Amino acid sequence: MRSAVLIESKKGSLRANHYHKVDWHYCYIISGSIEYYYRPTNSDKEPIKILINAGQVFYTPPMVEHAMVFPEDTIFLTLGGGTRIHEDYENDLVRVNLV
Repeated sequence: MRSAVLIESKKGSLRANHYHKVDWHYCYIISGSIEYYYRPTNSDKEPIKILINAGQVFYTPPMVEHAMVFPEDTIFLTLGGGTRIHEDYENDLVRVNLV
């Protein structure tokens, strides 16, 4: 693990809509909930949607398209394999239109 970030998201907001080439992350929901969408990279199938609630953890491996929608104000902790140095993070990230 090379990064830890506390993230606050407002109700109705959208995050991610990308995948990582080699990075991965665990997310722990402190309060609120996340509608998490995911599918294999370059898939044309509909993404799978799961609801993740406070107290739960989920893992996103590399090469998985993912997006997060927030049905309520939410605070979560992200623990990642890569750094959050802007240039490193952006070089590993590929944006998609999953949601």
